[in-house]
Amino acid sequence: MELIQQNPDLSAYLAADEVIDHHHPVVRATAARLASNAADSYAYARLAFEYVRDVIPHSQDAGDPRVTWRASDVLEQATGICYAKAHALAALLRAEDIPTALCYQRFDVLHGLIAVRFNGAWHRQDPRGNKPGVNAQFSLTGEQLAFVPDPDAGEEDDPVLYATPPPTILNALKSASDRDQLWSNLPTALT
Repeated sequence: MELIQQNPDLSAYLAADEVIDHHHPVVRATAARLASNAADSYAYARLAFEYVRDVIPHSQDAGDPRVTWRASDVLEQATGICYAKAHALAALLRAEDIPTALCYQRFDVLHGLIAVRFNGAWHRQDPRGNKPGVNAQFSLTGEQLAFVPDPDAGEEDDPVLYATPPPTILNALKSASDRDQLWSNLPTALT
């Protein structure tokens, strides 16, 4: 699948904003701690991915009712669903000047992940969190995502790489009072 930048300007995939707030002290401190154990940007990207995948539980798996959407809140509260975990990983990677995009898959609802740019190409990574039947791994040589869409079931990968979360994703996260409410109102489309 050919991944398509929604914004042709690569600097958009390094920017900080309200959601991917990589200038926040919590994000900066986490990035600095991870970077101190990395020999290069590739090693850092792997460590950041594994940190978000393994240390920040997926709130549905953990039964955590809190809804986070801002990267710093995900890191500080150590919880989030796939969209929020993607925001946190994007912030950690952008904090170290690694271009990172948000991307989505469509199943019954949308699933969020990221794409990281190395060696002139985008590589999708899924920090959702592993569990029985889910074994996402960091890779630049072939995708090993949490889920693989079944086109026969109407599931698909969205090839668009977003610099910021689409409004439908952000509105769902911001308007939910708790995870149960969010779960019943997860977006099924990006528009």
